[in-house]
Amino acid sequence: MAPSMTTLKGDRFDRSLFESVLKRRFFFTESFEIYRLSPNFNGDNRGLFDYGPPGCSLQANLVDAWRKHFVLEENMLELDCPVITPELVLQTSGHVDKFADWMCKDSVKGEYLRADHLVENVLESRLSRGVDGPFKNSSKLNESTVAEYNEILAKIDNYDGSELGDLIKRLDIRNPDGNGEVLPPIPFNLMFKSTIGPSAAAPVYLRPETAQGQFLNFKKLLDYNQGAMPFASASIGKSYRNEISPRSGLLRVREFLMAEIEHYVDPQQKQHERFSEISTVELPLLNRKTQLAGKITPQTISVGLAVSLGIINNETLGYFLARVMLFLLNIGASPSKIRFRQHLDNEMAHYACDCWDAELLTSYGWIECVGCADRSAYDLTVHASYTGAPLVVKEALPEPLKVNEWQATLDKKLIGPRFKRDAKIIQTTVEALDQASLQAMAATLADGKIVTINTAKLSDGQTAVDLSSELLTISQVTRSLTFREYTPNVIEPSFGIGRIMYSILEHVYWHRPNDIARAVLSLPVMVAPIKVLIVPLSNQAQFMPLVRKLSIRLRSLGISNNIDSSNASIGKRYARNDELGTPLGITIDFDSVADGSITLRNRDTMVQVRGPEDDIVQAVKNIVDGVESWEQVLERLPPFLGQGQD
Repeated sequence: MAPSMTTLKGDRFDRSLFESVLKRRFFFTESFEIYRLSPNFNGDNRGLFDYGPPGCSLQANLVDAWRKHFVLEENMLELDCPVITPELVLQTSGHVDKFADWMCKDSVKGEYLRADHLVENVLESRLSRGVDGPFKNSSKLNESTVAEYNEILAKIDNYDGSELGDLIKRLDIRNPDGNGEVLPPIPFNLMFKSTIGPSAAAPVYLRPETAQGQFLNFKKLLDYNQGAMPFASASIGKSYRNEISPRSGLLRVREFLMAEIEHYVDPQQKQHERFSEISTVELPLLNRKTQLAGKITPQTISVGLAVSLGIINNETLGYFLARVMLFLLNIGASPSKIRFRQHLDNEMAHYACDCWDAELLTSYGWIECVGCADRSAYDLTVHASYTGAPLVVKEALPEPLKVNEWQATLDKKLIGPRFKRDAKIIQTTVEALDQASLQAMAATLADGKIVTINTAKLSDGQTAVDLSSELLTISQVTRSLTFREYTPNVIEPSFGIGRIMYSILEHVYWHRPNDIARAVLSLPVMVAPIKVLIVPLSNQAQFMPLVRKLSIRLRSLGISNNIDSSNASIGKRYARNDELGTPLGITIDFDSVADGSITLRNRDTMVQVRGPEDDIVQAVKNIVDGVESWEQVLERLPPFLGQGQD
């Protein structure tokens, strides 16, 4: 079970109070809400959300921080590709056949439930409330059952459909909403399908990730980069997944913003030139071995040691895990609420050979927010195999190298007439065969037998072709190579911006001592939606010229600010902006009119300093730019204890 959630200050976390703050301040709201609440609406708009002004600003600031931390710092090549993706692309990538979750159906209510989440929720409920789980408080579980349930939960991501079905049947797991029995799990593809054009003859999908557009542009990116390796591309954009039962607010939605990096590296050289810079960064790692032992306590270890021990597969993967950790800390994640969990075999994506998730602890449990996968050469290989495009790197050798290799030759005089328009597909497929396949086929042909080669779909609907020694010759040749050709491996950090945003908001939430109604979001300055609140002491006309002048001055410096000249007290005005996460506040009072001095307030401590406008504006700019802390400002500007203090 996940540890209990606390606020930033260590108090018990009350999700209802927290989410009421987010909705009251319009960080987000359910999409199409007035229709959902209307009596005639029968649709399903779950998993869709609108961001309000602070939500939009927070998201934009997170994306800006991400770009600076990764794209700018690593000199990445950014792409923007379409959401609409031809079916053939996603068939080739494996998503059409394999991008699925296991779901169960409540045979009485007709409700669909994601199978692993159903098992997880029911068992966690039984562990916390007793034998009857979500339905009523009851007798506690015995020790052996508790141990069994905890072991299942630790390995929940490693169960396939049949194993989940066995658990559901053996443990009598039912739909918590009504206690109905559920049918055995079946796979459900998570992609949204559509068509292009008036004839509806061209099937397409809304992309489930931004990665495929990057892979298809690999050759152009390599050329743009002057052929230099390694390098990385990046893309930020909307992706879509038809979640079975979207719940948990922004954490499980059907439309979401992704930020993905594809780092292309020589498979024989997965070292990273900047690894020494982050080798001492410590990560809380929950590796595969620990999970399979039924345990959930991570081991905190330096990246350098984890790579040297083989816990993390290679330096490049370790480098990005450390950079992800630093990014999450910079934007406000609590160090004690971060872990990196290694994927178990059954949950590994079809394209990955290793994967670690950066998970953040929330009131919903541990939530995957960043996936760091070693996709090996899978994507570039399958797209090159189907299209014939050379998605490879050619690297000059320091001196010629003689190699013996198997070479396949098709008799074009026979292949063309026999296979007609399929001849090119067959030729492309043969040219893409690796040395091990060629060697095995050579032995088969030498025995006078026919070889079968899998291909893309042919004109007759078949996906394989039989070739005899009359059509195909495979022999060993000696070649002198002046260059090396290889398909790069890909290390992919993939960020769910909405999940990160919601999790960070939970991490920075707290309330004033003994006053749960005074909520505070202690967002770092770099991501706070509004940097400065400007409040006149009252709404008297004499304050407004100074207020407008100061607001314009701050905006000219690129510092977002908000004016609150309402009739509420200064304390109340500050309190409602504390709920927006506004880190700084400036008060204009009678002394400001007399001598031009103003006060500057810190959100978290409520401490204020006073000084001339120029000094305060410079302090604000320094804090926003990250060149000075509030503690340093306190050392050089005098504290203010007079009017306007809340």
